[in-house]
Amino acid sequence: MGQVVRLCHGSELAEGSARGFDLHSHGRDTLFVVRRNGFHAYRNACPHWEGTSMPWRKDAYLNADATRIVCSAHGAQFDIETGVCLIGPCPGQALEHVPLIETEDGSLHVDQVMQ
Repeated sequence: MGQVVRLCHGSELAEGSARGFDLHSHGRDTLFVVRRNGFHAYRNACPHWEGTSMPWRKDAYLNADATRIVCSAHGAQFDIETGVCLIGPCPGQALEHVPLIETEDGSLHVDQVMQ
């Protein structure tokens, strides 16, 4: 395990919301977390075109009714819990899952080496 980095406290993410995190301070979120029936974290890159950032603006990772993750560049829609593409140019492909570490106090962390 590498350096564990704190992202936020789970209470900072409302149910049905998403938030991006810039782990390397490069001015671009490298991963994002969605809270919907638990916490789900993914690398901020569409599988259709490697390196394509997902949101159209900061933290805008979800569709209007917050039921799917959306790639603003391609219109692909992904299942929140599995990351699998359901609609769009990459059916069957999936977002890259990032394992989260949730501490007893409710904080969310990630192993920076995984990023």
